[in-house]
Amino acid sequence: MKPSFEGKAVWITGGGSGLGKAMALEFAREGAMVSVSGRRKDKLEATVREIEIEGGQGLVVPCDVSQEEQIIVAVSTIIKNFGRLDIAIANAAYSVTGSIEKLKAADWRRQFEVNVFGAAMIAKYTLPELRKTRGRLALVGSASSLATVPGFGVYASSKYALRALGQTLSIELHGSGVSCTLLYPGYMETEFAQIDNQGQFDPKKKKQNENLYSWSTEKSAKVSIRAIQKRKREYAFSALSKVWCWFGAHFPSALHFYLTRFGIPGGLEAEE
Repeated sequence: MKPSFEGKAVWITGGGSGLGKAMALEFAREGAMVSVSGRRKDKLEATVREIEIEGGQGLVVPCDVSQEEQIIVAVSTIIKNFGRLDIAIANAAYSVTGSIEKLKAADWRRQFEVNVFGAAMIAKYTLPELRKTRGRLALVGSASSLATVPGFGVYASSKYALRALGQTLSIELHGSGVSCTLLYPGYMETEFAQIDNQGQFDPKKKKQNENLYSWSTEKSAKVSIRAIQKRKREYAFSALSKVWCWFGAHFPSALHFYLTRFGIPGGLEAEE
């Protein structure tokens, strides 16, 4: 059977680790030419090496998504190397944690610069190319796009905003041939919790506790890619994420009752 994305050009931000890396490897196995971006070049190079070992085509495109000029250069680099862009995935993100009353405006700005403004600029500068290929745009949100927990208000606010961005794009792009898919992951086995409030990787921070709700990044990548392929507008994956999103959308009062009486489910902890 011919690979699903044979000859397609894919760009994934945050492609050096976690879900981004897993998606990059899976897209490559399905025949895509994959560009990966992030700030840690060594991680990106490791991803591309794995792609090439398996016989695929990969490209390292260093890019800090909080810097608009770097996004412009990244898109230009991808087109120069692959001649097209079929799928763009705004996956780069991190989480500022702490109570609302203790965090500063600078914490909010850093969070939104990466999680929201970065995704918005990726959409802005990739859409002219995606229109040419009738391609696909994907935004990696979170179950926190629909419901928050104490200590994660800043992160959840950014994901709520990202959800609004994706829903607006789906309307604005209707009839253009370009789709926008919002992904809502739940717990995953990644180093996400080891990124500090300044957006820097800190190996001293403990990883998120694995629990019965956690999905592997490989499993998460497979379902994410199928959702993007099918041009779904919104897709939540893992049982916990589906339940969380459903309650957040339909029964926020029930969630409020649970959280104020029993705390955060699944061992997720915010650092003050």
